[in-house]
Amino acid sequence: MKPFQFISVKLTLCLITGILIQTAFNFSAFYCLYALITSLLILGILLKTSKKRALVFGIVAAFASILLGVTTANFATPKNNTLHYSNKTITNTHLWHLKIHEVLKSNTYNHKYVATLVTLDNQNATGKFLLETPINSAKTIFNVDDELVVYTKLSPVNSPLNPHQFNYALYLKDLGIYHKIEAKDNYKLLLLNNKTLIGTAAIIRNNIINKLNGAGFNPEELSIIKALLLGERNTVQTKTLDAYKNAGAIHILALSGLHIGILLLVLQFLLSPLEYLPKGKTIKLIIIVLFLWSFAFIAGLSSSLIRAVTMFTFVAYAMFLNRPTSSFNILALSLFFILLCKPNLLFSVGLQMSYAAVFSIVLFNPIFKKLWEPKYYLTNKIWQLLTVSLAAQLGVLPISLYYFHQFPSLFFITNLAIIPFLGVILSVGIVVVILALFNALPNFLVTLYNGIIFSMNSVVKWVATQEDFLIKAISFNKIQIILSYLILLILLLYMTKKTFKRTAWLLASVLVFQSCIIYYNYKALQKEELHILHQSKHTVLTHQTGKELKVYTNNSHINPQSIQNIAIAERVNSISNQKLKNNYSYKNKLLIIVDSLAVYPKNKNSIVLLTQSAKLNLDRLITDIHPKQIIADGSNYKTTVALWKATCLKRKIPFYYTGENGYYTFH
Repeated sequence: MKPFQFISVKLTLCLITGILIQTAFNFSAFYCLYALITSLLILGILLKTSKKRALVFGIVAAFASILLGVTTANFATPKNNTLHYSNKTITNTHLWHLKIHEVLKSNTYNHKYVATLVTLDNQNATGKFLLETPINSAKTIFNVDDELVVYTKLSPVNSPLNPHQFNYALYLKDLGIYHKIEAKDNYKLLLLNNKTLIGTAAIIRNNIINKLNGAGFNPEELSIIKALLLGERNTVQTKTLDAYKNAGAIHILALSGLHIGILLLVLQFLLSPLEYLPKGKTIKLIIIVLFLWSFAFIAGLSSSLIRAVTMFTFVAYAMFLNRPTSSFNILALSLFFILLCKPNLLFSVGLQMSYAAVFSIVLFNPIFKKLWEPKYYLTNKIWQLLTVSLAAQLGVLPISLYYFHQFPSLFFITNLAIIPFLGVILSVGIVVVILALFNALPNFLVTLYNGIIFSMNSVVKWVATQEDFLIKAISFNKIQIILSYLILLILLLYMTKKTFKRTAWLLASVLVFQSCIIYYNYKALQKEELHILHQSKHTVLTHQTGKELKVYTNNSHINPQSIQNIAIAERVNSISNQKLKNNYSYKNKLLIIVDSLAVYPKNKNSIVLLTQSAKLNLDRLITDIHPKQIIADGSNYKTTVALWKATCLKRKIPFYYTGENGYYTFH
């Protein structure tokens, strides 16, 4: 197979290049559009007058495709819209008219939503916000398409406060969300009836959920049913999600290409008798496409579902044509169309993993299947499942290690036990949903489906408990991702045709990858850092010397994820907990820790860490020891921190609060 022989593959790669260029440099919309139109005009002239100059035409076409990516990404950037709120004068408090676009998972303190801006101070404006309403004071729980006006000021989305923490602000920025709005008692719900397509889908989905809630399913099985069929994962317990993640089966709960592909195959089989009718194949295609998009509609039209249904709509059309069209061509066309409509999806983990898995299956699975050709039907089917699972896992492995830092080595057991029956599980589930919607769901079907989901959960939990086969805390960076895919590409070439040259390239690429690991380990051994972390109600210091990490704290109930993030990113092998001391000496700097007792040594020119809302006269401390800097961590009340900050400003002493500035690093 030669993927680059297809025009769709070349155009898609050029489009991706353009999106990346625009993301890096953010060119002006005028110049982007001008350059695109010019290149298209040149392309048109070449097409009419000089067909024989294939090289020139190809270069101009590639350049035009890159410019198309640049222009598309430019227009898709919210801030480039003149009506975007960031292009208006934002001072303090304003009247924001918002419309709920998406309901997010609530945390301990807040209900969370994605809200779109309708008007700003009664003037048309655009933008998206993270909307938060406190759980204990929320007047109501909003639904999709609810509209409200809030009189408040914007707040920044919290940036990471500890080293190597997940950057939620950056994640939201990729979605076009730059600020959050807090609605407590300062809002009014508007009684309007302006329904959107997504809002209508949410109403239908909520109606189905209510019907399922009263059908008699067990709570745990019900949460899985809602995730599997409706894309509603908010009610799945964290413990259950962790089990699916550790078993390598989390993709089963995320409605994506796997589910849509299985539904397509089921529909192809069930509707095959239609082919005997006049225009039967056309009718079959229309029914399949309508069903897939209806399923996506009811399941909430999430980005992952939209891209999956888009991709398999192309696949269904290719099956309808029944031509030897390469899978690469179909996949490239679907990716081109998706990125043309929503270029920001290029940076979505879901899209990256979906296409990495599918491309890997297309490339590697035919090769794996040839390694062994079983004689018996059952053995052959098991081998096919294994090869597909292995090919998919190869494709997503570098991305998975980068984002999730673990590898479930028993993934093939989960896939062998569940994937063959997923078509039945989805088909029966759809029947359950339809019957529940019309209040016609019989008890025996509830019991049957509850048992099926219980069995699936049991398999997943059993695999997840085999902790010896779960490789955790794997450090993996972007350079390693690039090198990993380079190795996979050379491996593919080697397996296609074994030559001395390709063998040498494969060994060389592996050697380069190993050299990188040795280099990163060497750098880790040379590193020494002291951090003051931000931990609510507690004081935590971490001291890294080489591959050893000492954690200083007086409380055992600290957030282990904060420590684990450091250990993974810094390639730490050993973590030890130590009691917090009153002072530390680090590279000729003295750190004095003042706790609630407010007792401190009078060492001049030291750095002072104030903890536990110490009841002290800060003016006197400054006079006594003339500190170089004063630091307050997350163990202090915010009101106390505000007073300390004012005192330091008055006395011209540098002040650092981890709750605002994040963790403090000693250099």
